[in-house]
Amino acid sequence: MGSRTSPFDLSKCARPNILALEPYRCARDDYKDDGTNILLDANENAYGPGLALDESGKLPSATTDSAIDVDLLGLNRYPDPHQIDLKQLLCDLRNTHTHTSKSLTPDNLFVGVGSDEAIDALLRAFCIPGKDKILTCPPTYGMYGVSAQVNDVALVKVPLLASSFGLDVPSITTALSADPTIKLAYFCSPGNPTGALLKKEDVRQILEHESWNGVVVLDEAYIDFAPEGSSLAEWVTEWPNLVVLQTLSKAFGLAGIRLGAAFADPAIARLFNSMKAPYNIPNPTSQIARAALSPKHLDVMKYNKGLIIEQRNRLLKELPKIPGVGKFLGGEESNFLLVEMLDAPSDKDGKPSNETALGVYERLAEERGVVVRFRGKEHGCLGCLRITVGTEKEVDRFLGDIKAVLETIFKSSGKLSGTDEEIREKDANDVVA
Repeated sequence: MGSRTSPFDLSKCARPNILALEPYRCARDDYKDDGTNILLDANENAYGPGLALDESGKLPSATTDSAIDVDLLGLNRYPDPHQIDLKQLLCDLRNTHTHTSKSLTPDNLFVGVGSDEAIDALLRAFCIPGKDKILTCPPTYGMYGVSAQVNDVALVKVPLLASSFGLDVPSITTALSADPTIKLAYFCSPGNPTGALLKKEDVRQILEHESWNGVVVLDEAYIDFAPEGSSLAEWVTEWPNLVVLQTLSKAFGLAGIRLGAAFADPAIARLFNSMKAPYNIPNPTSQIARAALSPKHLDVMKYNKGLIIEQRNRLLKELPKIPGVGKFLGGEESNFLLVEMLDAPSDKDGKPSNETALGVYERLAEERGVVVRFRGKEHGCLGCLRITVGTEKEVDRFLGDIKAVLETIFKSSGKLSGTDEEIREKDANDVVA
């Protein structure tokens, strides 16, 4: 059969901003999980789901207190479109009354497919394509920019402060005053890749901006690794222009069920719930999430979180002892750390080096089966690797492997060509997760 002729031209039919997109690159694109690799790159919970499983990793029988009743026979029916019971459990979790005497209710909640659904819903709700903008503060989570491009929304970037990775409040407020087309300001707390918790008073100053008619979006994906009472989710009862995003993917160890939440004023939550697909939360996701938020399973999450914090403290103590490892940047309020790789073994003589960091990233993965994340091309992150905190055994292996890899790099006299290294640095840094 001969080739078909058609006037169809994809380059003229599809939206230009979509044609300009690069395929989404996630943490598993470079190095797959083959069962032997140590995956310290995607900020997953290395200790597994925050669920009370039996010794074989199975759900206990339905007769035990920790059982999860996943209704397989009900999979022929569409799920509950409102998820009120799940929303109430999320409210119970965040009603600490640390920041307000008011209480969250299900009317303050939108639940979606991870935090990414809410990130996108915000753009679709508040930004007119080709006209409006969002403000971000690099270095930050890459999906804000990806979702903005998908929705044909421009970015205004105000970098975090170099010394602390805190908000540059004067520059942010000036940008918001100067451009009324900025409708959303996305802040990550604790930051990714910085691990730094943003100051409550800095967030308050932006919420109190005297003329800006827009929404502050606080992404708290890693909030459960921060000190108790750090979440500002309940603050949405005080501020109608605040949205707080959270997820069960990190501390709860449930990245595989893709459950995120947006806490907001009821008027904003109503917008999201009106926009969403009717049945966006599958029954198994809802059932597992509700179980994870019950006391028996919450105890498991808190126990695993304690183990992660122990290993985080261990890395903070042991990594600086390794020749070629520089300073930790950012904060210590997450399940990962941001650390410099130097161009010399001594921290007195060495300077942060992307060449060293890229070499460590590649050799760890390709020669040792240990996957971390190169972040050296991000603003203020020269020579940095982002290292997810693993289990005790994983940290044992990682510390030995990174020491050996750095020794090999410093013994090698060969240098990469500048162009080759730049290409590889960009490829390594372009991973969004």
